[in-house]
Amino acid sequence: MALADRLQYARERSGLTQSQVKDRTGIGDSSLSEFENGRREPSLAQLHALAQAYHRSISFFLAQEEPAPEVVLWRARPTDPTEDIEGHFRRLCEQYHNLEVWCDDRARSALPSYNADSANFEYSDAESLAKKVRDDLQLGDRPGPVLLRVLEEVCGVKVFHLAFDPTGAAACALGESFGAAVLLNRKNVRWRRNHDLAHELFHLLTWSAFPKLPDSATPSAREEQLATCFAANLLMPPEVTRAAVGRRINEGKVSYPHLFDIAREFDVSVESLLWRLHILYGRGPDAKELTEQEIERARAFAPSLEDREKEEPPTWPHRYHDLAVKALRQGEISIGRFAEYLSITRQQAMKYIEQETPHPGYATIVRWVGQQAMKYTEQETSDGEEVRVAPA
Repeated sequence: MALADRLQYARERSGLTQSQVKDRTGIGDSSLSEFENGRREPSLAQLHALAQAYHRSISFFLAQEEPAPEVVLWRARPTDPTEDIEGHFRRLCEQYHNLEVWCDDRARSALPSYNADSANFEYSDAESLAKKVRDDLQLGDRPGPVLLRVLEEVCGVKVFHLAFDPTGAAACALGESFGAAVLLNRKNVRWRRNHDLAHELFHLLTWSAFPKLPDSATPSAREEQLATCFAANLLMPPEVTRAAVGRRINEGKVSYPHLFDIAREFDVSVESLLWRLHILYGRGPDAKELTEQEIERARAFAPSLEDREKEEPPTWPHRYHDLAVKALRQGEISIGRFAEYLSITRQQAMKYIEQETPHPGYATIVRWVGQQAMKYTEQETSDGEEVRVAPA
């Protein structure tokens, strides 16, 4: 694929018009048109600006082969430009992969793969799959508090957090280079994100079982229902959940304070817990309205009963951040690229490095600089005045 074709492909995949690209890059409409028509090529500075606008690497535009399929599966399409968020998500995944390569520290992908026949996949299969995953990954009876860490550190899943609307939106992708990845909404609280993470995990585990088109944005309603069933069974195992409820039942009822206690125990939302109880205790479709009313009442109690810490997650996994610092210290990336990968300015990147624990070789350089500074002041000071050089 020629450069002109790749420029047009990247713009269209980003959901941007040439006018919008002009606003982002300052490159005129006529120039953009000439670039995409192959009449002339952009300068390196212009190509860099276009790569930033499209959330692409420069190497993407210089490759010859056809671009690999880029499927991002959404639980619900964002109200913001979906293509732009997808591009940002994919670029973060690629950057994470680059850092692993540069640091020679690639995470071994240990995410289990399960063969399934999508045509015959039932709710009972989703329940069985949840139990198998819980056992295979040794998540215990209450996976909520440990699921994110296990997926990132043990299974090599790349999990990022961005802010977008609606808050019910989440996504996942399976790339040829970067592997399995999940995008969560940082506007949600942790216990809500736990359910979204488990939901997206189902799609990753059954990726090959359900057909996906290159430009598909959302799975079928049936696949989503199966993913919800899987997430509920993974985070709230039937026997353990019944036991937790049983300890708090009084005259066949559970108080709202106790409901919040159980939700904290499994690190899930009260809404997820109530829907789980709806299924476990066989209320059936006729009682759906009653469960919805209980959820609304629980929301009214939340300000006084929901006392869990609502920390905002970082955009990148901790390992991504650590690899970026490691790559900089080892000379694998420049200050400019380090700043780009962490979405900070060059000045912030310099200050950050100054505050970090130095690389072993850095201490030698600092001492040498200090010695040279002392020699300089000894040569320049002729009146006997004492000169103090602040420690580096």
